[in-house]
Parts: sequence; C-alpha cells; structure tokens
Amino acid sequence: MGRPDNNFLSIKTWSTGDQPRHRLKEHGAEGLSDSELLAILVGSGSREESAVDLCKRILHHVEGNLDRLARMTLKELMTFKGIGEAKAVSISAALELGRRRQALDIKKGVKIVDSNSAYGVIAPWLADKNHEEFWVLYLNRSHMVTDRVRISTGGVAGTVVDPKIVFKGAIQHLASAIILAHNHPSGQLKPSRQDISLTTQLKEAGRLLEINVLDHLIVAQHGYLSMADEGLMAS
Repeated sequence: MGRPDNNFLSIKTWSTGDQPRHRLKEHGAEGLSDSELLAILVGSGSREESAVDLCKRILHHVEGNLDRLARMTLKELMTFKGIGEAKAVSISAALELGRRRQALDIKKGVKIVDSNSAYGVIAPWLADKNHEEFWVLYLNRSHMVTDRVRISTGGVAGTVVDPKIVFKGAIQHLASAIILAHNHPSGQLKPSRQDISLTTQLKEAGRLLEINVLDHLIVAQHGYLSMADEGLMAS
C-alpha cells in the first residue's frame, strides 16, 4: 500500500514504509524532505491534513527558506491551523539547536584576515535575529579570535551599547584588537548616524587603551556591510 489519497490524510494510515519516523529509522535523516523532518517535530496534523501536509503549508509560506522559518516568533507559528503552543515551541527549539550547532562549527582561534572572515565568525549568531543585538569579537596580537561576546540586546529598531562593557571585556580577554558587529533585522545594510557615532566613540576609547577597533560589521540575513571596507571608520 502506497501513500493514501486525500480522503485519508493521517500519517498513521500510511504504510509503515511511508511514515517519516519509520523512514528516518531505516534510512537516516538525510533521506527525508524538510517537510517530513518538520512533521516529525510536529507529531500530528489535524482532521483536515496530515502533519506532513501541514508542514508543507508552513514551508510554502516561507518559500522553503529555513532561515525565514527560524525568524518566525511563536505567535506567528501559531497562526497556522494545527500548530499550538507546544508544537510552535518544538519547532523553535529545534531550529535554535541547528543554529547553535552551526555556530559551534566555527571554533575560537579563527584568524581574522578581512571583513569576510569576521562575518563568517559572527553571522551564525546574528543573521537570523528578528531583534537587534550588539556583539564584539576579541582578538589577540595575531588577530586570532579569543572570544565572541554579546554586549546588548534590543528591539527591532536598535540596542543600547555601553562602551565600558565593551572594553571591560576586552581587558578581561587581554585583547589587542576588537571587531564590533550588530544586526539590522530590516535587512538594510546602510549604517545609521548613530552607528557611525558609536563607532567613532569606541574607536577613540580603544586608542586610549591601546586596543585597536578594526571594523564594525552590520549584518543582515543575506549579507553584511563592513564599515572599514567602506572607509567609514574614524581615522
């Protein structure tokens, strides 16, 4: 027996070989589609549609883009019929674990040679956020990353940064240089006046402490802007 017609939408009515959980156990997760993997997390659909069809509908809404799905809030996920709070929490938790795994693949000790290498270190922590966060990469004399630290979290339009916190961490890490980074959830990569002013302020403070502020990255979901590359760092 193959997959049922639309009159039998529950996954439980499918043949064992067609059920996502069974297929994962037999063949591994690699052989399942995104909607089937998501259906395993969801567990069940509704009377009108199976868990797989429900997840296909969710993925269709985000055009198959898992980054967009990861950016959805619990409230947004719960607008889909068949997704209650528990299922929304399961989806959000699984996607966060995936993000953390990706971030762990980028180990401390990466050498920063340009803005792209700095972006590669910080992007997993910033690119898919739907609110602003400000992070700092601490570097040693060889420009190897010794740590990355979130300094502040804000709303969709901005976050407050205390220079004392930035440089307290730099001193604790014995950093010779730092790279600033924050995200724009809107996707706009043009720095604001406040971004430029803050960069100037931190650059001056770093000069007094003999800690070089090398760059300030503005990160969005599909790219970044380097203020150093654009000639926007204070002299």
